[in-house]
Parts: sequence; structure tokens; C-alpha cells
Amino acid sequence: MDIDLIRQKLRSFAAERDWEQFHNPKNLAMALSCEAAELMEIFQWLTHEESYALKESDEQMARVADEMADVALYLVRFADILGVDLEAAMLRKMDKNAERYPAGNASPRA
Repeated sequence: MDIDLIRQKLRSFAAERDWEQFHNPKNLAMALSCEAAELMEIFQWLTHEESYALKESDEQMARVADEMADVALYLVRFADILGVDLEAAMLRKMDKNAERYPAGNASPRA
């Protein structure tokens, strides 16, 4: 994934539509949350098995992919507005998680 390319395309997309006025941290955080909720809605009442079975439906997977893309796009735009290096932040967080949850201490049960 080329986050810089996506960031630049999002900047242009917003500028062409004069949307910068709406792309403040508060609004982007709210939009990100709403898009995540739309993704969750697809899975809301499915069983564990049914959630995996969505992979068998091109139509359902297209919905899932669209919502995932919406979440990712808002996250990239949000990071850009706040000046967060998203790639560096993700790598730092993975390192923190590795320290907090060492592989040897992982439980085989949920």
C-alpha cells in the first residue's frame, strides 16, 4: 500500500470539491467511526461461521471491501490533517503490542 499516493489523491479529491473546510480532526474522527460502524453492521447478527461464509458471496465481499476502503481512506485523511506518519505510528504500535503481549504468553483459547 502506498500511503503517500493515497494521501496525495485524497488531498486533491478534497481540494477539487472544496471539502477542506469540513476535514477537521473532529469531523474526520466522527466520519471514521461512522464508517467503522457501517462495516460492523454487515457482521452484526452473523454467527462466527456465517461471518466467514461471506467470502463465498461476491456481492457481500464487495460491500465489505467498500466499507473497509471507506475506513482506510478516512484514517489516511485524518492522519494527514493531524500530521501523523501513519506507517511509522502503525509500526511503533506493533512493537508496543509485541512487548505488551509476548508470543510465549499467548493463550490458545479466546
